[in-house]
Amino acid sequence: MNNWKKAVTFSYDDAVTQDIRLIELFNKYGVKGTFNLNSELLGKDGYLIREGVRVDHIKVAPEKVREIYTGHEIAVHTLNHRNLAQVTDDEEIVRQVEGDRENLSRLAGYEVVGMAYPGGGVNFTEHAAKLIEERTGVKYARTTVCSQSFDVQQDLYRFKPSVDHMNMDEMFEVGKKFLESKSQERQILYVWGHSYEFDIHNTWERFEEFLKLISGHDDIFYGTNREVLLGE
Repeated sequence: MNNWKKAVTFSYDDAVTQDIRLIELFNKYGVKGTFNLNSELLGKDGYLIREGVRVDHIKVAPEKVREIYTGHEIAVHTLNHRNLAQVTDDEEIVRQVEGDRENLSRLAGYEVVGMAYPGGGVNFTEHAAKLIEERTGVKYARTTVCSQSFDVQQDLYRFKPSVDHMNMDEMFEVGKKFLESKSQERQILYVWGHSYEFDIHNTWERFEEFLKLISGHDDIFYGTNREVLLGE
């Protein structure tokens, strides 16, 4: 696991029921993902209006979490999707993160150590990142700021993904660049998003084409965020 030169990993937020279909695709193509869950919202029904389209936003049932995400990684997304950049109380930041981590660890059956910051735009602060590093069991935390880069990052509490799947053209472009790279340095292609977004423009088939493109390469390690970033 630690000998790879290139790695691909995926990260998906909110624990919505579309994750089930996504995991079927991941398993079909031999790739792995990390799924960031809000433990206090599990089992809740709902919907979103995105770009004028109504999409289901139904959270998976807590008793199904371990079964659904088997073979992949479960990670923190705060207890109830609080944007930590808007929380001024240190104890509430710690409660949102560590409480979620402890709940998810019980559901998963192993110690959860990963995280993705919830909310769009500015969704974390330097102070929040420092609190998480010093006062919780989280070992890495992903932002939503895309880098279009494959560089290995040293700061795992402000981790930047390579690309968001919502811009499919850009994702394909970045993916092809990754495959063509001959760099002698370690490189990581990190794709993130929400699985319900595939329902907005019905891009499931196109995403499967991306998985066909990026998977099955002998020189690439396909792992969860934890496996790729922490070597665990």
